[in-house]
Amino acid sequence: MTHKHLTMNEIAMIETYYHQNVATTKIIKLMQRATQTIYNVINYLKEGHTAFEYYERYKQNKK
Repeated sequence: MTHKHLTMNEIAMIETYYHQNVATTKIIKLMQRATQTIYNVINYLKEGHTAFEYYERYKQNKK
């Protein structure tokens, strides 16, 4: 099974859906991504962070 990382655009879309109060299950279906992947972003946003901060953290962890 191949593993594809989220792009900055996808993270921004998740953030937009989150702020529009779209249900997480609907975001998962719209984005066609793994449940845990979407929940990771949503939970990070719930802590008061932004999509850009999530992406920057991802890049740092990737190094």
